[in-house]
Amino acid sequence: MYLANQQIMNSTVPLIDRMAGIGLYATKFEGIRGSIKEKNEDFKVLELLTESISKDISKIPDKSYRFPLLLLNKRGLDSNHAIMEILNQLGTRIRVLGIKDAKAVTTQYATCEGSKYEEGATSHTSLSLVGFTRHSIRKSHIMGNQFEISITNPNRNDISEFITEIRNIPNYYGLQRFGSERLVTHLVGREIIKRNFKRAVEIFLCHTTEYDTQFSKEIREKFKDPKNYGKVIKTIPRGMDLERNILRSLANGRDYIAALRSVPINIRRLFVHAYQAFIFNKCLSNMIRDGESITACIKNDFCFKLENQLTLGKLMKYLNDDNTEMVPAMHLPGYSFKSTDGRIERKLSHILKEENISPKDFYIKEMQELSVEGGFRQLPLLVNDFSYSDDLLVKFKIPVGSYATILLRELMKPNDPIRSGF
Repeated sequence: MYLANQQIMNSTVPLIDRMAGIGLYATKFEGIRGSIKEKNEDFKVLELLTESISKDISKIPDKSYRFPLLLLNKRGLDSNHAIMEILNQLGTRIRVLGIKDAKAVTTQYATCEGSKYEEGATSHTSLSLVGFTRHSIRKSHIMGNQFEISITNPNRNDISEFITEIRNIPNYYGLQRFGSERLVTHLVGREIIKRNFKRAVEIFLCHTTEYDTQFSKEIREKFKDPKNYGKVIKTIPRGMDLERNILRSLANGRDYIAALRSVPINIRRLFVHAYQAFIFNKCLSNMIRDGESITACIKNDFCFKLENQLTLGKLMKYLNDDNTEMVPAMHLPGYSFKSTDGRIERKLSHILKEENISPKDFYIKEMQELSVEGGFRQLPLLVNDFSYSDDLLVKFKIPVGSYATILLRELMKPNDPIRSGF
């Protein structure tokens, strides 16, 4: 009966989800529809620091506490463009630990090079000093994210049945990882992995979907002909700064690898990371479809030991059934991946064969800065402190690297994720 239900639900999954490797819903909950992000204030995110940092901050710098910890508040702007805006308007070059959505109000931590910084406000951000830390903060110092999200125009307000299924929600990568409505990032990454650098550039410049504006479709059509580059560079809108960099490189006679390298390194790496994410999503969908548990560890699984509700601890091979404080994990595809006798590794190896790639392809000699070793990611979403009000303001916490929209898609089951704010 469970698999039959899964097959029924699978037929209702929107095409754009399936294009990102998300093949099914994991909950039986009917879904309340509605929309999110009607305005920036409807989607609030707060980064949560680990106690090792939050309880060891000095207000005054000295030899021990010499690393400034900054608080970045922003609205209506993604993290990468917020960094540029702060540099241009405050003259401070900051480094953030996580990429936050544009259509949202977000609070995240940052640091800066050296000890020079300027507090203040820009058009879309404010930057303030929290204090000074013993060590420069890293991604591992972020425990998770806390969300407050308003769902507008739902079909109904009673979601009590949904709460009983929260633990079954898979830890998919959300559409944001793939470029949302354009859904292009992983397609570029796939061609980079396959060493088709010309095709990677062509896809990034010219790929469109039904969600693109007519203007976007028209200008991307012009990108197909190199004869148009000189003219198009002059008229390309500010929001297409990455495309402008690539077109300038090509117009100046540089090769396709050099053109890709005109894109900032943090965004360039997202191409390959998004392709990893696509394979992860596809493998996780196949596991659920085949009736595999994603919440309970089984012999020969790689599993994370939970340090607390949000923090993943040591990774280990699961050999017995006497430790319940563990969650199964999947090896992200990379050059260190080796197929073993584990159920998850077997399925991952099968998908790599379907994609006609091997682990060694993730070591890219031509662009070594984009090579990826692999790493691990937990299978369940691990939702904590979930609550909701009658007007459908939902609050919850999830570990760093997980996506709030994955919980929301199971709760809302939108017919059209993009038009519903995803």
